[in-house]
Amino acid sequence: MPSPAEQPRENPENPIDIDPEWRAEFDAAAARPLEQHLRYGFVKTYKPVLDDASYRAFDTMEAYRAWCEAHLPAWLGYGR
Repeated sequence: MPSPAEQPRENPENPIDIDPEWRAEFDAAAARPLEQHLRYGFVKTYKPVLDDASYRAFDTMEAYRAWCEAHLPAWLGYGR
């Protein structure tokens, strides 16, 4: 796979076939302001147990890790 620098660029001598619908979506996205990109660029996903309290404090990292292993589902990836 060529690096981004090696990939062909669109120019009159070497046009690239791009689906017009994709191109329209890209152009619309490129025209959006940064604030809108940031607002729509992150998706809030509920994480069981983690999102059920506003904060938690632990005296040691070991206490935090033990709590994670005891209380969080494995699919969240906080286990060892």
